[in-house]
Amino acid sequence: MSLIYIIQRLKEVNSLTKHEQLVHGVIEALDSGELSVGDKLPSINKMVSDIGYARKTIVKAYEELKERGLVESKKLKGYFIISDETKVTLRIALLLFSFQRFQEDFYNTFRKELGKRYQIDVFFHHNNVSVFETIFNNIRGKYGMYVVAPIPDQVIKPLLETIEPQKLLIVDRYLPMPEEYSYISQEFEATTFDKLTELLPEIRKYKKLVLFYAENRDYPRGILLAFHRFIADYGINGVVLEDYIEGSLEKDTIYFFINDASLWELLKDCHNSDLVVGQDVGVLSHNDHIIKEIAFGGITTISTDFKDMATMAAHHVKNNMVSKTIVTSKLFKRNSL
Repeated sequence: MSLIYIIQRLKEVNSLTKHEQLVHGVIEALDSGELSVGDKLPSINKMVSDIGYARKTIVKAYEELKERGLVESKKLKGYFIISDETKVTLRIALLLFSFQRFQEDFYNTFRKELGKRYQIDVFFHHNNVSVFETIFNNIRGKYGMYVVAPIPDQVIKPLLETIEPQKLLIVDRYLPMPEEYSYISQEFEATTFDKLTELLPEIRKYKKLVLFYAENRDYPRGILLAFHRFIADYGINGVVLEDYIEGSLEKDTIYFFINDASLWELLKDCHNSDLVVGQDVGVLSHNDHIIKEIAFGGITTISTDFKDMATMAAHHVKNNMVSKTIVTSKLFKRNSL
């Protein structure tokens, strides 16, 4: 039973629009084995000739099949079947920095909120522009939706602009894009400054505040700018170091971490010394985690709720929304200061 025959039969189903008849025809042909992965669909001109529908109707149906991840178009060659997962409503490319715990929270919530009818393929660029470009060029045109945590670098912007605005959602880091694009992103500078100011009484109990910030890592620059502004405005003895060196622990000092690996190194030194966290040494961290709630009586954090961000992102995708949301960070005061 050919694809054309299946579609001709679906013409008799009055509840289906013309483009839905075409989409359901291809899905039925896949489910029955009439079409398989690698097969080429009839050209748009042939479909117009054989089915009798307008060219724009055929194009609309083929584009929906692309969004479902069933079909891809190859320039000057036509449309080809790339998947037989016909129960998938939408195929989504999720491009993140790396699989750190807070991004794992984002992924797990995003997947749960979308449900089984959405296929999510996850990629990681590790804040490497060349890796980002390679991944993006490989996945472009193969998904119905792209949810991207971008590298805050202007060379990335032209790549993202090759995706239609309604098919791209920027998450996590904010990247200025044309007005028609959507984002659900963090803000670092104003939020970090406000939370440090809120912690001023605790910070003044110590003689020095140390921020660990490395230019060659994916640390948000807004945190560094907020730190410099804070210590200048309030006369705090503050310094910036690239990383924590094992054994360099000093009394009457607050250590402010963006990277968790360095945080655990310092806490190990605290455990092996006579210095008490929250009394002799202060600890402040970005990105909350369940372990930070309980380790050493609780680590104070400045953190975005990535589960909330993921829920908003899933809602955006399911409802085909336009989103322009800055997710503010929260301060979780615990015993480490």
